[in-house]
Amino acid sequence: MRRDHVVTARALAAMVIVGVVGFASPASAHVTVTPSTTAAGAHAVLRFSVEHGCEDSPTTKIAIQIPPQITSVTPTRSALWKVEKRTEKVSEGDKIVERVGSVAFMTDTPLPDGYRDVLELAVQLPDADGTTLTFPTIQTCEQGESAWTEVPQDGQSVGGLELPAPAFTISEPVAGSYHHAAISKPTSPAVPAKADNLTLAALVVGLVGAVVGGIALFRQRRPT
Repeated sequence: MRRDHVVTARALAAMVIVGVVGFASPASAHVTVTPSTTAAGAHAVLRFSVEHGCEDSPTTKIAIQIPPQITSVTPTRSALWKVEKRTEKVSEGDKIVERVGSVAFMTDTPLPDGYRDVLELAVQLPDADGTTLTFPTIQTCEQGESAWTEVPQDGQSVGGLELPAPAFTISEPVAGSYHHAAISKPTSPAVPAKADNLTLAALVVGLVGAVVGGIALFRQRRPT
């Protein structure tokens, strides 16, 4: 009887270990985003890391949805990936403007499962510290796809999601980190009024001396 309890306990332990490993595996295989800076209003490079396929199938496409708070997007070109930007029209005040709504990276050389690649987007972050930016991402593979689009609800942690969307939170702005410094034209130093008067007097004296010297020289050259 005691042996049966031991076997049962070992079986339960094995089930728990398998359950933990099975739960942790998706977390270790997320498509993630790492910004070069999170400062509000800053220009940042967002690095999207892809480290696996869809159920071991090689990756052929990564489509990233851009949150509405970001209005400026410039993808980085890569030798192995073709880039496609899709624009959409949005209202901005009393006018309609176009923005990049999504960016897709596609390849004819699929990324094998177990290999890592990084895709980059240069953006300007909104001036809104404390705001969480979410980038729902669809990973397409030779067989199947993974939709990294889940967002934690109130009180839920990202670790509890199976397919969390890449995201990060904007921090407070850093003074002088992204604003262009104003360039002013150099100005000549002001000359005090007293110095101006002395300079003028010196010029007058010099002119008088030159006239007197000229008269003397003229007289010296007159025949006697």
